[in-house]
Amino acid sequence: MARFLLIHGSCHGAWCWRDVIPALEAAGHQARAIDLPGRGDHSGAPGAVTLADHAQAIAAALDKPAIVVGHSMAGYPITATAELVPHKVQALVYLCAYRPVSGMSLVEMRRAGPRQPLAGVLRVSDGCFSFDPAQVPDLFYHDCPQDAVDLATARLVPEPVLPQETPLVLTAASRGVAQHYIRCANDRVIPPEYQAVMAQGLPEGHHSVLEAGHSPFFSMPETLAQRLSQIAGASVSGH
Repeated sequence: MARFLLIHGSCHGAWCWRDVIPALEAAGHQARAIDLPGRGDHSGAPGAVTLADHAQAIAAALDKPAIVVGHSMAGYPITATAELVPHKVQALVYLCAYRPVSGMSLVEMRRAGPRQPLAGVLRVSDGCFSFDPAQVPDLFYHDCPQDAVDLATARLVPEPVLPQETPLVLTAASRGVAQHYIRCANDRVIPPEYQAVMAQGLPEGHHSVLEAGHSPFFSMPETLAQRLSQIAGASVSGH
């Protein structure tokens, strides 16, 4: 049995893990998801939220050590959490996520990518950004069930800009935590070939591929849960 803490990506919330949590529980694990600051029950101006706020919220949710899974932009806050409380993080799992390069911000990493699928998609206002609603279904959920697409498009919220503009300097703290990367081969948001680059340097067996778009938590939740279970087994065995 493993404990999982699931962290959503930009403009999403804990709701996006609705199908993965029961699949993990059915496999004998404990799993929960949280809303990052800037949405849900968090008060205050979303545009003032920082990367440190994100990391502190994740750290506060780790009442016991757990495997922390980050989707998309959440690669940055989960890594910042491992810098802050490495003893609480059993492993980091990057799910088609930005795996930080020391000294770079997420925005800088995105701009360094081989392609820019989000060009013309972002709308910035009051320190937050959102996605052009007309382009969201085809970019994010092209392989997902319609009920999931309807749920997501109704619940997306503006995302604070500041955390993604903040460079993250990596130290031995986060580098000492086991890391795994799950690449999504049909991703239309973060180029799959760029995900392969971000997974470079991981130990053998720590990089796997799903034949999914950017939202495998909706398109293949059981397969994703199985993959996370495999990662949990590797973490327990020390591989």
